[in-house]
Amino acid sequence: MPNYTTADIRNIAILGNALSGKTSLVEALLQEAGAIHHRGLVEKGTTVSDHTEEEKRHGRSLYAAITHCDHEGRHINMIDTPGHGDFAGQAIESFAAVETAAVVISASAGIEPGARRMMERAADRGLCRMIIVNKIDHEGVNLDQLLRDIRDAFGKECLPINLPAGGGTSVVDCFFTPSGQSDIGSVESAHQALVEQVVEVDEKLLEIYLQQGDVKPEQLHDPFEKALREGHLIPICFTCARHHADPMKSAGICELLTVFARLAPSPLEGNPTRFVRGDDFAHLLNASPDPNRHVLAHVFDVSIDPFIGKLCGFRVHQGTIRKETQLLVGDPKHGESKKPFKVNHLFKYQGKEHVEIDAAIPGDIAAVAKIDDIHQDCVLHDHHDEDRIRLLPLPYPEPMFGLAISAKNRGDEQKIADALHRILEEDPTFKVVRDAGTHETVIHGLGELHLRVILERMKSRYHLEVNTKPPKVGYRETITAKADGHHRHKKQTGGAGQFGEVYLRVEPLARGQGFEYVDDTFGGSIPRQFIPAIEKGVRQVIETGAIAGYPMQDIRVSVYDGKYHDVDSKEIAFVTAGRKAFIDAVKKARPTLLEPCVSIEVTIPQDHVGSITGDLAGKRGRIQGAEMLSNDLTVIRAIVPLSEVMNYQNQLKSVTGGQGSFTMELSHYDPVPGQLQQQIIAQYKPHAEED
Repeated sequence: MPNYTTADIRNIAILGNALSGKTSLVEALLQEAGAIHHRGLVEKGTTVSDHTEEEKRHGRSLYAAITHCDHEGRHINMIDTPGHGDFAGQAIESFAAVETAAVVISASAGIEPGARRMMERAADRGLCRMIIVNKIDHEGVNLDQLLRDIRDAFGKECLPINLPAGGGTSVVDCFFTPSGQSDIGSVESAHQALVEQVVEVDEKLLEIYLQQGDVKPEQLHDPFEKALREGHLIPICFTCARHHADPMKSAGICELLTVFARLAPSPLEGNPTRFVRGDDFAHLLNASPDPNRHVLAHVFDVSIDPFIGKLCGFRVHQGTIRKETQLLVGDPKHGESKKPFKVNHLFKYQGKEHVEIDAAIPGDIAAVAKIDDIHQDCVLHDHHDEDRIRLLPLPYPEPMFGLAISAKNRGDEQKIADALHRILEEDPTFKVVRDAGTHETVIHGLGELHLRVILERMKSRYHLEVNTKPPKVGYRETITAKADGHHRHKKQTGGAGQFGEVYLRVEPLARGQGFEYVDDTFGGSIPRQFIPAIEKGVRQVIETGAIAGYPMQDIRVSVYDGKYHDVDSKEIAFVTAGRKAFIDAVKKARPTLLEPCVSIEVTIPQDHVGSITGDLAGKRGRIQGAEMLSNDLTVIRAIVPLSEVMNYQNQLKSVTGGQGSFTMELSHYDPVPGQLQQQIIAQYKPHAEED
């Protein structure tokens, strides 16, 4: 058993924009805590977190890295996450394993879009949040203004728990033992603001404070945790992970470790992790961090090493996992695994190193290796009644950037399929679609860099190369009116024939409602055994389209009448009749094409605002707003049809000279303009069908 308890564990995700210094911060924390002897450097590829060949080659974090250290009797698990928007999925997956989201902001860059998005997503997930202002020693930074910007952006509940001093070479405490001089404000005033914010969540303590004028630090612990849970307090910590003149020097690192150890919530204090049984989102379940109850653990991280095999990182939410434990795999995506597996080896991650342990207690993060049945988002358990329990789904962005790929070398098709399957297991925001209409294999990611890294991985790890081209746009078909459809399928070929007749009605549903199938027959007009066959025929059209060869959505189909023959009626007859009756109804129901529209955020230098807004407007974009950042950059937000920004990376690079960046997520589907819709439909050549 470990030499710490659940109450001693602190689980913290290190989040924020690219280049804010997250990896250097984790490296400094690990060294300060004695977990590593020598501090590595990102640019030399020697850090604990950025240990893969891809990360060393790109000089940035591409995957979430799990690390740990001990400080003041506390066991601190830290997950260093990528900051580039293309790898947001790797950051979001860490939400499933932590109580605290620590968002890092570079003092020299100010509040960037990545920090804003992570603050919002962490709040939506119910995580306790803190802000770490890094690089406080850089020349020209205005920390006083940055503090005001943070409070304007994220609320008055953002309060400093320490303050910079000595030109960013040190920090002074504002909470435990407030004293000393700060560069940007009064330490005593900061202490008073913190105490007043905390006591507001505890009526008894507030009364004591009003009577005595102060309270003891130990009295503040429980209300402090409550304030964190409720989002009533977001502490701000100032640090310098690496001095600009001497990378081996830092400031505020020991103080930050102390904040993690003393003030970050333990698994007993954070907001409970929510589970659901099956698809019953109306009744959420809480795990109990009791070491003696049956096991409940969630797999949030999967990596596949060509030499070691599959490594699966999980957070224990309930019970204790020991070596030789027999566990079951509850997997909502791949089906339930009834066959138990034995935990032969149990590990703690330290970057690429794996430290073997005897047991993992509630709240801890551990890993197992070489268990093929385990997939990302699985729930590991030892109780058959827990088969259908799964974690409340995480808010992953929809991958919208696509590339159609094909094998460069003949005979590599199956190898490519196998490699893509392995990558799918590792990355929650990577998607592979085989388009039956175009016979294209299309890979989807969050951006150009995301897919470029995946293609590099296929080449370096699996020695596979592919050809790429822009994919077909993922239009959708729907209807805009009610209509009836009918088809009578009758076929006689000698001997037993085929007969089925179907009357059905279609009507549009609200956008995003999908597909509904309703049996409105009565009096036995169609025997019960043929109703599913009609649905099968309808679904064939839903998948392949009726007017342009694209999937259909937002349609209700009601079968209300039909005829059958005692001898000739068969399932195949009603499949055909259902399919053709549905096509007949759709053509009368004012069908239309929908196009995917994305919400895009473009970050550019101020000088290029006019040209970019004009360019987006020319792409049928609707500008939603613009915001100036503190580093002479502007963020433009817009809604744009995906078809207009399929190659936006190159266009933006050309306009801004390589100084712009963007992220995009699926927003909604809108009707395609009439002339463009006619062109798309005119190109559609449905397969001829025999009646």
